[in-house]
Amino acid sequence: MYNNIGGVYIDQGEYSQALKYYEQAFEIQLKTLGLNHPSVGTTCADIGVVYYRQGEYSKALKYYEQTLEIQLKTVGPNHPSVATTYNNIGAVYSDLAEYSQSLKSYEQALEIRLKTLGPNHPSVATTYNNIGAVYHDQGEYSKALKYYEQTLEISLKTLGRNHPNVATTYNNIGGVYKHQGEYSQALKYYEQTLEIQLKTLGPDHTSVARTYNNVGEVYKHQGEYSQALKYYEQTLEIQLKTFGPDHTSVARTYNNVGGVYKQQGEYSQAWKYFEQALEIQLKTLGPNHPSVAITYSDIGGVYKHQGEYSQALKYYEQTLQIQLKTLGPDHPSVATTYSDIGVVYNLQGEYSQALKYYEQTLEILLKTLEPDHPSVATTYNNIGAVYNDQGEYSQALKYFEQALEIDLKTLGPNYPSVATTYNNIGGVYKHQGEYSQALKYFEQALEIGLKTLGPNDPSVATTYNNVGEVYKHQGEYSQALKYFEQALEIGLKTLGPNDPSVAT
Repeated sequence: MYNNIGGVYIDQGEYSQALKYYEQAFEIQLKTLGLNHPSVGTTCADIGVVYYRQGEYSKALKYYEQTLEIQLKTVGPNHPSVATTYNNIGAVYSDLAEYSQSLKSYEQALEIRLKTLGPNHPSVATTYNNIGAVYHDQGEYSKALKYYEQTLEISLKTLGRNHPNVATTYNNIGGVYKHQGEYSQALKYYEQTLEIQLKTLGPDHTSVARTYNNVGEVYKHQGEYSQALKYYEQTLEIQLKTFGPDHTSVARTYNNVGGVYKQQGEYSQAWKYFEQALEIQLKTLGPNHPSVAITYSDIGGVYKHQGEYSQALKYYEQTLQIQLKTLGPDHPSVATTYSDIGVVYNLQGEYSQALKYYEQTLEILLKTLEPDHPSVATTYNNIGAVYNDQGEYSQALKYFEQALEIDLKTLGPNYPSVATTYNNIGGVYKHQGEYSQALKYFEQALEIGLKTLGPNDPSVATTYNNVGEVYKHQGEYSQALKYFEQALEIGLKTLGPNDPSVAT
């Protein structure tokens, strides 16, 4: 009875209440059945689940291992319940970023389930899903997609379209497409996910929160910041209600909200959310977790935008140290950090160092992603910027045009990064004294920026500034002044009076 009541509380997300009842059940069972009874193993597993959902991974692992020990002794190594425990252990290792351990546990679960349940059982689908998630976290997207599609095939066959497990798989497939830069495909799968979850789980379930978060990420990548913020705030509302303020999921959402404010140039707001995220992560995950690395990177980004380059470099190097240790040298996240470090060196005028880091970025991306991925375009843009700053304009133009070709193909003509590339190409023509060509590209950048980012975005200010410089060089001073004043107005509003960009 205590176990059943605990089960209701865990389904409702009331974990402290669930723990209270499971511990009462555990105490009675130990007294009456002894340690090595299957029912004791079941209760150990339930307690492990509570700790896992609360983000207390070492406690969860302790109870799962106790469960496994009892099960191997009482039901033998090929029982479905043993597979469930291997699955649970795999989930803990996955969240701790110990991927080889996680994969090992999931494969043990899969072997048992295929043997005892057959290839079309929902539990087999769950294990395929979990293996896919590990590959996803490691940046091996084609392998992840393969396992997710196996999951979906079984789930649709056995559970029907409107089951929460089908929603989870749609969510995961959407995640792969998001990481590959295929945002319209990602949004399609996330919307299918949300439709099922709201119907079957209700509006306050943690799975709904995760999907809102994912939709928010897609909108952020598309530069639709108000939409992104709307979905992140819906995520946070559910998480604080169900997990409390110190859960890793809450930290992730603080990170995401901070990221939107950073993109909008609201650095004090961004800083506030990143600090809240870091405090939770260091407390719950320890200093060497990939999530901590992400937050260090975000804080580094704030310092970079504020012109505090040595501080930015310090945080990016902390990020890199953790990522190399936990993700290995060829992970896309490592590529991102190399790129961030390259940007700082470029801003400091250390061009050979910048180029070195950008080339490391490009090497990883071409190895792990498709050659027309938006991240590859960003790196071409960054390399082009170094050549531009060194006065090697033909080399710069070559890289900017490669970036533009990819972005137009994968993102379409009305995306913020396309505007960035038009700006960069315009800059090359400006430096070469080809002012009519420069103006043509700057005006294309401005049109996209106003459409996708709105009139008060720092990137729009940069473009106004660029147009103003062309008019100044052409001796059209009244026009130049008009654009410089528009740039200044946005800069003061979004970046504040002490940002280096305002002084330019």
